[in-house]
This record gives sequence, C-alpha cells and structure tokens, in this order.
Amino acid sequence: MDRRNFIKTSFAAAGTFSLGSIGLNAAPHKTHALSLSFDDGFKKSFYRIAEIHENYGLKACLNVIATGHLKSFNAEPKWIPQELLGDFDDWNKLNERGHEIMPHTWEHLNLTEIPVEKAKENIEKCLSYFEENLSGYNSQGAVYNFAYNASITELEDFALSKVSAVRTGGWLVLNNTMVNGFPVKELPFRLGCWGHGPGFCDDYIEQEINKFLASKGGWLILNLHGLDEEGWGPVSTIYLDTLLRRLSMIDYLTVQPTGEIVKELAKH
Repeated sequence: MDRRNFIKTSFAAAGTFSLGSIGLNAAPHKTHALSLSFDDGFKKSFYRIAEIHENYGLKACLNVIATGHLKSFNAEPKWIPQELLGDFDDWNKLNERGHEIMPHTWEHLNLTEIPVEKAKENIEKCLSYFEENLSGYNSQGAVYNFAYNASITELEDFALSKVSAVRTGGWLVLNNTMVNGFPVKELPFRLGCWGHGPGFCDDYIEQEINKFLASKGGWLILNLHGLDEEGWGPVSTIYLDTLLRRLSMIDYLTVQPTGEIVKELAKH
C-alpha cells in the first residue's frame, strides 16, 4: 500500500510537449523525464545506487537526513536503523562524484504532526546543517524533500522561501499515469512524488514506469529508499541495474535527479 495518502499537486498537465523546448538540458525529442528519488541515507545502499547510475552515465538522486549519522538519531528504528546510515563524509564523497545530495529533513519527523513553529525550526536547522557540512551546497538551489511526503501549504511556503523546490506527496493522473505536468507555470516548484511499500517495490516501479513510458509524457518522480533489505519499500539491486540499463537506451526519455531538472527549468 502507499506510505501516505498523497495530495494533488499544483502543477497543470499539458497534453504533448518537448522537454527540450522548455529549456531542459535534453534533445528536443525528449518528451519524458524520470527522477528516481532515494531517501534517508543508507550508506551501503547509496554507494551501490551511485555505482549503478555511474555504469550508465547517470547521476543518482540521493536525499539524506541531516542528523541521521548522529548516535542520538532514533526515528523509525524499524525502517531507518541508525547503524545503517552514512555521514557527511560519505555524502561529500558522493557529491564529488557528481551525484545529487539533497536535504530530507532534520530528524525525519512528520512535520504535519508537530506544532507549525517547531516544524519551521526543524526545516531551518536542516538547511543550515547542509550549508555547513555539504561542500558546494546552497539552499537557494536546493530541493527540500519532506519526510513521509507529508506537508501542508504553510510549511511548503516556508520551505519555498529558502529553496528552489519542495518534494511532497502528489497525485495527478494524466492518461492513467502519475506525473508532474509541463509546462510549469510558476516558480518556485512544488513537486509531487509517489512511492510504494513496505515490501519490495520492484513490481510497482515496473508497472508505473511502463505506464509512464506509454503515455504522452511528463515528469514522473518515484520516491525510493534503500536496496535489497534496507529501508521501507526497498528495490532489489539486480532490478535497479536492469531497469537503468533499459531506460538509458530509450531515446525519448531523460533520467535525472530532481534538482538537475529544477535547475534547468529555472533558467527558462
């Protein structure tokens, strides 16, 4: 089942379009954009995810919890055991290899379940920690990824006063496919994503990507976590490798991290 009841995004969907025509760094015939957005910061999984992406000339989209490496971290020990999480030495190494590292909250709280002012403080602490500890990071160009894909408008607006985009739960179905539509009319960006768990989500990913590829196009963001036995709704290593090999050969598809696409759209 889905991890949270997702909310409809504020994006309007277009029927047919070219990603190249709106400034995305892709050939004009690219009509589909896909982001595999991995959360939490599982050390073993994230290094392997990065390696698999590198095999096909791709950049991984990796979102980490600011305090996940601290011994005091204990949120969701069933799904995010602290001993499996990496630290900012790891994230800087992967960042240097060209992969995208973005904030996935301060301590992985559902910010809709705590007082709003406390939630805003949580967002500020997260962004400040990234600015202090991740080389080259600037919040103004970042994507803030809400824990549990749970947000409210007030918290989205607060985060969007500091970052370029937020990723939250989203539900827009175009031609029976879950997508963020183009052209995007407003900045900054509210991005909808979709996920599946708690068990392996290989079949779910395959189903949704196949529907997406058969559609007229758009931007599909799938929210994933670890590989094999790590995390909520894990992906098998073999499946991810096979999937990226196949996707890298599709001429009308671009596979990029969310921040890379946001950066290109912001130039338009």
